[in-house]
Amino acid sequence: MKITCLLGSPRYDGNSATIANRFIETAARLGAEVRTFHLNRLTYRGCQGCCKCKTALDTCSLKDDLIEVLESIKKADAVVLATPVYCGDIPGQVKCFIDRTYSYLVPDYLTNPKCSRVPPGKKLVLIVTQGAPDEGMFAEIAKRYDAFLKRTLALAEVRLIRVCGVGSGGIPKGVPEKFLHQAEEIARAVLSPGP
Repeated sequence: MKITCLLGSPRYDGNSATIANRFIETAARLGAEVRTFHLNRLTYRGCQGCCKCKTALDTCSLKDDLIEVLESIKKADAVVLATPVYCGDIPGQVKCFIDRTYSYLVPDYLTNPKCSRVPPGKKLVLIVTQGAPDEGMFAEIAKRYDAFLKRTLALAEVRLIRVCGVGSGGIPKGVPEKFLHQAEEIARAVLSPGP
């Protein structure tokens, strides 16, 4: 199985990365081939709204570091997207990536039941961490991006790991062990053959 992991935090050893790393270590131990991208280390822009991906090309027209990420996702069986919550939403690095997945949609995506250029059936593991301990705060973030990514990435399955009350004020508190175990369990489930 091929897995593409996107780390969206500018803190490379932050809470979302810690959980994602436990997932990919487990997946690699089980035989998965994993490619990891630290979005903050890449040079790229958000979608420019040029619509060339709908009129002249079947890929994004921008030629920057994100092209390799977008191609890796097309070839992957599963995608891990790990992000903290900053200022009530995902960081800009992650939002710019998500905006660029618009290039995956076919020109008639509004009416075409096969709206994505990405081979169907991928699995997504969405990891969201936040400093606020109240689970009601920012709960809509995962729902919003889950719905969008289901279309652009032609997802068959989405699994969520959401951790509240870690890293408040930018100070890492450490991820509770139960969430690291959850990452391991989800890795085993993602790699196990389906029914």
